[in-house]
Amino acid sequence: MASSMAMKRWFSAAVETVVTGKTTRWERLVNSKAGVWCRGLFSDYKEAFREIVVGTWERPVKASFYLGLLGSVGACFYTKPDNPSFEANLLKCSNQLGLLSPWIRSGTSNGHVQNLVKLHNEGRLRHISLGVVSLIYCADYHPDASLYEAQCSNLSVPWRVLPERVLDVGFARHWWILESKMKNYDVNEEEFKHLPVYMQATIPPSVQEVERNEKLHRDSWLPLKLDNEEK
Repeated sequence: MASSMAMKRWFSAAVETVVTGKTTRWERLVNSKAGVWCRGLFSDYKEAFREIVVGTWERPVKASFYLGLLGSVGACFYTKPDNPSFEANLLKCSNQLGLLSPWIRSGTSNGHVQNLVKLHNEGRLRHISLGVVSLIYCADYHPDASLYEAQCSNLSVPWRVLPERVLDVGFARHWWILESKMKNYDVNEEEFKHLPVYMQATIPPSVQEVERNEKLHRDSWLPLKLDNEEK
């Protein structure tokens, strides 16, 4: 009896071994540790995607806000200016000031651009990207300088003083500080300092003043009317 039971167990084990040996390579791969891990990962992503869809359907306003925020960040990252664009803008501004006489250049614009050009010629301008914005800051030495002070990491400028060295901020394809400094670059403020205070600044005319001036201009083209006595 015992021998018959042992034979049955041996035959059943042999049959299971044969059946297992007939599994395909794909089934063995699916049942492996890597396959189980991939199935679990796919299941997690599927559940997360389902929760996103359900949450979007239940709270459309909140989903629209986050979607707009994500799109805005992507647009800012895509339109972030780079170092060549800053150099091109700096060259453009320098050429615009070079076409003007020194007597009519804005001192603020000319001083800022000349300082940037000087730092650029010395190789001390640096560009850093912060994801959605770009920064231009000044360094103490040229990157190829062989001085000990320039190569020693212990003597390098700490990051906490970076805000003090920032010269321009690039955002949405614009270098904002350079553009603000170039505003009214063809107006020399020094020429108007000797004038009274009320004449140093101009105020745009009102609508009534514009209409009155236009009427006077139209009336100046009318033929002159003479009275009978004058005739």
